[in-house]
Amino acid sequence: MPSSAATEPGAGSDAGGTRTTARFESGPDGGRWIISGTKRFITNAGQAGTYIVAARTGTTADGKPEISAFIVPAASPGFRVGRIEDKLGLHASPTGELVFDETPVPADHLLGARGEGFRLFLEVLDGGRIGIGALAVGLARAAFEAAVAYAQTREQFGRPIGTFQGVAFPIADMATEIEAARGLVWRAAWLKDRGRDFGLAAAQAKLFASEMSNRVTNAALQIHGGYGYVT
Repeated sequence: MPSSAATEPGAGSDAGGTRTTARFESGPDGGRWIISGTKRFITNAGQAGTYIVAARTGTTADGKPEISAFIVPAASPGFRVGRIEDKLGLHASPTGELVFDETPVPADHLLGARGEGFRLFLEVLDGGRIGIGALAVGLARAAFEAAVAYAQTREQFGRPIGTFQGVAFPIADMATEIEAARGLVWRAAWLKDRGRDFGLAAAQAKLFASEMSNRVTNAALQIHGGYGYVT
């Protein structure tokens, strides 16, 4: 699957800080683009067969960086995968560094029109926020189900701890927050599927779901007590 490569050490959400460059060289075969620079924190680094790379191709009329997008096959000369990050979680999704050392790609590997890269990557980020929201809901649901199962079987003072209000109330809050986050994620996905403006809805879904997931998993650890910190 392809990987989106926009982030750099000095350019994350600030696309204008992109330092990776692409210069055009004319030729009898239609010419080619030469890409130079480094990308960091790229999802699927080393696993993707194709990378969609953001690079500066010049300056706009108002003096801002012109950002374009390029399709770069992993087998391209001058391209290599650098350091793979050793993360605390999400080990099934590798994150790493991409290095482009005078990497040539054909002229027709320009994705969209020249200078449209920033807009294209914003669209990708909007869609990605829905995915992050869904991941957060799934994580929270797993923590919630584990907490409920534990509360139903762990006994203190002669009865399951889930029968005590101090445990039952947090579980009720967890269930409510999960459903609220799921609704936001579904709404954003519904808008996207129908070709409607979903940017704000996606941002809201990601914000609430990710923060909800943190609250729910912390609550689940509290319900497990000491057992929440052992394997």
